[in-house]
Amino acid sequence: MTETALGFLYDADPSKTEQWIGALADRITREERDEMAHDFRYSAHAGQIAPPGDWRVWLVMGGRGFGKTRAGAEWVRSIAESDGTVRIALVGASLGEARSVMVEGESGLVACSPPHCRPLFEPSLHRLRWPNGAQAFLYSAAEPESLRGPQHSHAWCDEIAKWPAAHERAMRCWDNLSLGLRLGGDQRIVATTTPRSTALVRRLVDGAESGDTAITGGATQDNAAHLPARFIAAMERDFGGTTLGRQELGGELLTETEGALWSRTLIESCRIELTGDLAGDLAGDLAGGLAGMATRIVIGVDPPASAHGDACGIVVAMLGSDGCATVLADASIERASPERWARAVATTARVWQADRVVVEANQGGEMVETVLRAADLALPVRRVHARQGKSARAEPVAALYEAGRVRHAGVFALLEDQLCGLMTGGTYEGPGRSPDRADALVWALTELMLRKHTSPRIHLLT
Repeated sequence: MTETALGFLYDADPSKTEQWIGALADRITREERDEMAHDFRYSAHAGQIAPPGDWRVWLVMGGRGFGKTRAGAEWVRSIAESDGTVRIALVGASLGEARSVMVEGESGLVACSPPHCRPLFEPSLHRLRWPNGAQAFLYSAAEPESLRGPQHSHAWCDEIAKWPAAHERAMRCWDNLSLGLRLGGDQRIVATTTPRSTALVRRLVDGAESGDTAITGGATQDNAAHLPARFIAAMERDFGGTTLGRQELGGELLTETEGALWSRTLIESCRIELTGDLAGDLAGDLAGGLAGMATRIVIGVDPPASAHGDACGIVVAMLGSDGCATVLADASIERASPERWARAVATTARVWQADRVVVEANQGGEMVETVLRAADLALPVRRVHARQGKSARAEPVAALYEAGRVRHAGVFALLEDQLCGLMTGGTYEGPGRSPDRADALVWALTELMLRKHTSPRIHLLT
């Protein structure tokens, strides 16, 4: 379609748009109709449009489903289709994600391009080629040295908050990419991500003060027109009202609470994502996936004072053969009767094949043990008594996180909110009246990592 016709549509009175479109329908060709169907300007919301100005980095931070991937793909597509000389770097957390999300995903480069100018993907070369000669190359943030040497004119970096932090790989990857961005006359990078307080994200946000970074973004709800209502309802149910929900759904970059034993940055540095066979095992039968990794699996329980009060904290943790602990699940249950939450503990122990249940005896610990025995679980139950405040008990466990000896196998929204609310000095400034989930985690990790397990000694008589 001609620019005149497009301008006619964009500048029109919205109340007459349908009438004018109908009048134009007989004047445009089929190819022009296909072009209109792939014109992102018709469906994009404000946070998906590149801002004006002489920025070097455009940072798109939005909640889950905000449309960040589509925004990055459409920006790359506009650059590639307008200039056949560009060389674009496509950097994902891994090569697999770069291919499955940025290139071949539902909102990736192949899907959003019209048939007549769709890029050819050459998997063996990690390369896309457009009909006009423009090219894009795939890279993994886990291999920062792969970006040492290649030159590019533009780059799209996806989910930078997921880039590996170990050995400063994320920073090294970004620096190597930036040093090689020297082709053409207007080098630019778009970075799309769910906001997390990682060193690289904070660095780019700080760049907004100098004008180097332009930031757009928003909440999941901003893209509600293109998301299933059931998805939005489920996310609000699971994360609504939580601090982490502000990050994952609201698209906010959460700040740290001064004086807290845990920080968002610390927890993010401990997070791991299980993939392949092990991820499947964790969702179902664990025997195969964990047999060679776990030395012990323990469930920490913090019973509530009443059925109408706080939640019953139920947290599963594993001690690995490498001497590090992994938090596997938060199975806590809200507003349950003693019988119900005790049976929830028994079910969790059975599903996770736990070696021990550690339960605080101050609030109904004997009942948990009784119900477990009634369920015929040959499982040693250890009752513990809280002689210190929750924060005092938590401090040695927080030190284990600082030492890199604890990992989180996934995101545990409510649990992590509570951890970040435990303050040095004994106060609690997190959600809810009591950090029940955090306390259950502390009991589990104390049992796994801090309790001295003595072995019988043999004395030789001479």
